[in-house]
Amino acid sequence: MSKKYSSNQFLKGAMVLTVAALVTKILSAVYRVPFQNIVGDIGFYIYQQVYPFYGIAIALSTYGFPVIISKLVAEKLENDDEEGAKKVAVTSFMFLCIVGLSWFLIVYFGAEVIARWMGDPLLKPLIQVISLSFLLLAPLSVLRGYYQGKEDMVPTAVSQVTEQTIRVATILVFSTILVSQGYSLYMAGNGALFGSITGGLGGLLVLLFIVTARRERLFSRKSLRLSPEYLHIWSRLLMNGTAICVSAMLLVLLQFVDSLNVYSLLTSSGMDTESGKTWKGIYDRGQPFVQLGTVVATSISLTIVPLVTSAYLKKKENLIREYSQLSLKISITIGFAATLGIINIMVPTNTMLFENASGSKVIAVFCLSIFFSCLILTFAGIFQGIGKIYYPALCILIGILLKYFGNAYLIPVMGIMGASVATVVSLTVITGMMILQLRRLFPIRFFPFSFYKTLLLSGAAMTIVLQVFLQIYDTLLDKGMPERELSVLFSLGGACLGAIIFLIVFLRGNVLSREEMGFLPFGSKWVRLMNMMQPKYKK
Repeated sequence: MSKKYSSNQFLKGAMVLTVAALVTKILSAVYRVPFQNIVGDIGFYIYQQVYPFYGIAIALSTYGFPVIISKLVAEKLENDDEEGAKKVAVTSFMFLCIVGLSWFLIVYFGAEVIARWMGDPLLKPLIQVISLSFLLLAPLSVLRGYYQGKEDMVPTAVSQVTEQTIRVATILVFSTILVSQGYSLYMAGNGALFGSITGGLGGLLVLLFIVTARRERLFSRKSLRLSPEYLHIWSRLLMNGTAICVSAMLLVLLQFVDSLNVYSLLTSSGMDTESGKTWKGIYDRGQPFVQLGTVVATSISLTIVPLVTSAYLKKKENLIREYSQLSLKISITIGFAATLGIINIMVPTNTMLFENASGSKVIAVFCLSIFFSCLILTFAGIFQGIGKIYYPALCILIGILLKYFGNAYLIPVMGIMGASVATVVSLTVITGMMILQLRRLFPIRFFPFSFYKTLLLSGAAMTIVLQVFLQIYDTLLDKGMPERELSVLFSLGGACLGAIIFLIVFLRGNVLSREEMGFLPFGSKWVRLMNMMQPKYKK
């Protein structure tokens, strides 16, 4: 196996963006815990109903359009056409102004219809607030894409982290003040959603500061003229940008479907409005688990793209196959361990984070999404690397339709559990479609039986130890120990214990080589740990 798997070989720029993406995703997942503690399950329901609109806006301005703009800019700079690169930026800005304004107008003036569709007319003003975030789409996308095209990833990374940090701070501060002052939960949700505006403005100010400090003159007289190839630029932004955005919005689109019909289906099935809001809020507790569980898979998908692209451009099919199989092996391992571990300690973890254990079974089923999401993100990275950007988007759109109709069929029968099952089924179908297509393009070999055997033994050992550990938790609860304090000890302790047991059994199974371990972040440390587990390990 090639030593090119060493994590030290990744491009510096790609690593900067990867780190920024991980920080923003961790922030995006973690803040939901204190926010839910401040506003409760109904307040969490209110916020989560409207959040997907922001998720769409952030995907468009971070993952979709900047990527295409950066490619267009890079093509010009390769021909030493600095003025052409600026024209690309200006032409893209004009197009995205139209796109952003269109999104704003549709969401703002359609807020009443959308709120009624969701079954809660009180959400109208919150939807109107979040629609303002689309007005920042053009400047954020163009400035990020322009610098990425110049192979300068720092402006994008700094703006992303700044945007998310300001947004999270605004959410927590505003919700705390409004709740303590006795305002309604809908008003507290409005204040929290205002964070999307303050965060976006913060990210934009960072980019404008960088432009000013570097004395970039993007909007010169020459560049302000519409480029003769504007139709080509606009079509690439529309087609390619949209396809990449859809792949990046997998979890957000699933949340959007849930916002549209979970609450309305619960209430139309006989549940009262208060209980419907509460159970939708409880169901939404699963989102932070899935986001945190897929963080590592996200980093793999972001880093695999340049490796696969390089091999694809050099027409090295064997290397494409190696990179693809390696990334899938790591994603399967991480996704399986994270999913099984979280499910095992769900009850104390749910209590520690959200004050009680309500809906633990529903959230546990929902967390099966972690495993499939890890695979889908990795598959999407591979497909993007070989230039097949439309197929992952098609798979995800089919899965979203399946999720919508799955909710409609299962929720009246199974209640809120039906929403979790529909999510898992749709992700399973998406995963299956991607596996079949990848095997058609490149005959990926199945992993040896020893890999799956080691994986199952590691999971079984972790499960047995954690279930014994949780028996102690139940015994102490029965004796009257304080529930939330005890849950902190057993959820954190269980996470550490489970990870240690899984790693010991898995590394002793000797199913990953040194080069494969080196592909991971901090690869050299993982190799040293493997050598400790396998003193007689041979290359």
